[in-house]
Amino acid sequence: MKKLLSLTLLLLLSAPAWSQSEAYQKQKAAKIAEGSIFTKIIKREAPATIVYEDDDVIAFVPNRLQAPVHLLIVPKKEIPTINDVTEEDAAMLGKLFLVAKKLAKEKGIAETGYRLTMNMNEDAGQSVFHLHMHLLGGRKLGPMVTQEESNGEQEKNKKPGKDK
Repeated sequence: MKKLLSLTLLLLLSAPAWSQSEAYQKQKAAKIAEGSIFTKIIKREAPATIVYEDDDVIAFVPNRLQAPVHLLIVPKKEIPTINDVTEEDAAMLGKLFLVAKKLAKEKGIAETGYRLTMNMNEDAGQSVFHLHMHLLGGRKLGPMVTQEESNGEQEKNKKPGKDK
């Protein structure tokens, strides 16, 4: 495991072509080397309100709620980002979605609607480098991202027959 972490750190610190800022790359490398808070929760070295657990996946309430229902669904295997997923992880990734479905039903939001999100790297605001899925619901959530097109781009992208 230490060899893998060392290799990851070496790759992160020696990849100048990446578009992540230098500060973010350093922060990311340090956090990966340190190990994630999620691994500490899995090992029961940090407290959490756990709502689901099996051999592969754990789900718990995050410290900072973003909706009335907000859970983190985390694989027990430590994978920093989606970019680090391998073909061997396919079944585990599918299981994340099945756990999300089960928890949404248990929390009473399966029919009204919910959002599943995963943030990857700097532009998406990833701060914990252990793959995880947010299950959000319990109210209308609004748009996922702010539309920042200029008026000219909006006009150009309008489809015929759509309201203006």
